[in-house]
Amino acid sequence: MWGIEHYWIFILSSILLNITPGSDTIYILSRSIFQGKKAGIMSVYGIVSGSLVHTLLAGLGLSLILMQSALAFNIVKWIGAAYLIWLGVRSIMARHEDKPSMQAVESQSNRKVYLQGMMTNVLNPKVALFYLAFIPQFVSPEQTYGAVPFILLGLTFSTTGILWCMLLVLFSSKMAKRLQSSRISTYMNKITGSIFILLGLNLLRTSRNVSS
Repeated sequence: MWGIEHYWIFILSSILLNITPGSDTIYILSRSIFQGKKAGIMSVYGIVSGSLVHTLLAGLGLSLILMQSALAFNIVKWIGAAYLIWLGVRSIMARHEDKPSMQAVESQSNRKVYLQGMMTNVLNPKVALFYLAFIPQFVSPEQTYGAVPFILLGLTFSTTGILWCMLLVLFSSKMAKRLQSSRISTYMNKITGSIFILLGLNLLRTSRNVSS
């Protein structure tokens, strides 16, 4: 089918990979819990948009630059790590009023939530390397459709990701009202921020070897 092999195995693998926790999952959970369902949904849209960017780049072969050029890879890696660490520090340093309202918590615009989600995904070179290592395994060597199978598989992966992420939003957003306490919110922000910093530091350890 359009140069794709073992499509159902790919779908199952995509589901399993999407439910594996990572920086995207942490970002969605933090936005859903602290800002509610709407912000959670916008964060999902942002991350999926980032995934689609990687799909397009992989389909066009541009992601190979990250694998073949140490300079390009390191630039993206350092920017991505710095961005995650910045999100973490900002979360840890966030201050809360004694009785914060949902309006105050939602002061961050949906556009900003969307863009942050997108940047979290786009600036992660692990995602680009993943697309280069995972998707070609399901593309027929004899296929004559060019970038079509890569794009279709990338869209499939993104679709399974949307379904899982929306479930995360629905469940985690229900906790938002329970976290109105400034003390609980402060602790959660520090925990979330620490996780982002650890993810950023871990990203710095990434090499162009996909198995890393």
